[in-house]
Amino acid sequence: MRIIEKLKAWRLLRGAALAVALVWTFMASTAIATGFADETLHYVVTYKWGLVNKDAGDATLTLRGHGDRYNLRLTARTKPWADKVFMVRDTLVSSVARQGFRPLSYSKISHEDGKYRRDDITYSRSGSTTTAKVKRVKRDRKGASETSHKTFSAAGEAYDMLSVFYYLRTLDYAALARGEVAEVPVFSGSKVERLTIRYAGRERLQMRDKTYRDAIRIKFRFTTDGRKKSSDDIEAWISADASHIPLQLIGKLPLGSVRVYLL
Repeated sequence: MRIIEKLKAWRLLRGAALAVALVWTFMASTAIATGFADETLHYVVTYKWGLVNKDAGDATLTLRGHGDRYNLRLTARTKPWADKVFMVRDTLVSSVARQGFRPLSYSKISHEDGKYRRDDITYSRSGSTTTAKVKRVKRDRKGASETSHKTFSAAGEAYDMLSVFYYLRTLDYAALARGEVAEVPVFSGSKVERLTIRYAGRERLQMRDKTYRDAIRIKFRFTTDGRKKSSDDIEAWISADASHIPLQLIGKLPLGSVRVYLL
């Protein structure tokens, strides 16, 4: 398989560290009330296959408090060498209410391999149903544009691919049993996906700098259309302390794997 094929896997993991965040869905009943201080987290995305172990991209996550809400942002980009075969420049932005940590809006702006796409989601809630109104704009390499509108609904609370990163850190993992599984709907710009998560216990994790940290291990996957897998299985580790910061992620590819490390 050519290197470009492997780089296209970035679209699966372009959220890099943010994908780790999907573990929030273990159980809403385990959530504890907490607030977030302003912060910035940096990650590196590495491709590994046999003796090949090369950094392919970077991701940065930021949170800033603003009045009664949090403003979240993820930026992700390929390294200069990878730009030559499959350039990625992605930005995800989410606004979340402090009270109840409920998403208000979400946008994903992607520049990938010469193509542009923007998804804008606005949330509304009625009773126990969460609704997302989506506007999608696509532009191909020749400059031709297309705009579409969709509406999705899900039972219970729903999150986007960015806000869940922070919601997971409000959970009381001490209340979870090893092997416990939960499912939740997640909105994207084109569909509602089901996320299945399995809590795999605690362990000592070796970091990129060869140090060790106590970590919580999670396994998860996406499915659509009645259990059709929309991604390969992913393993993630978050810190076992009160901060629950995502530390590492591994996603399998047809050849090799993509690994995401906290810097």
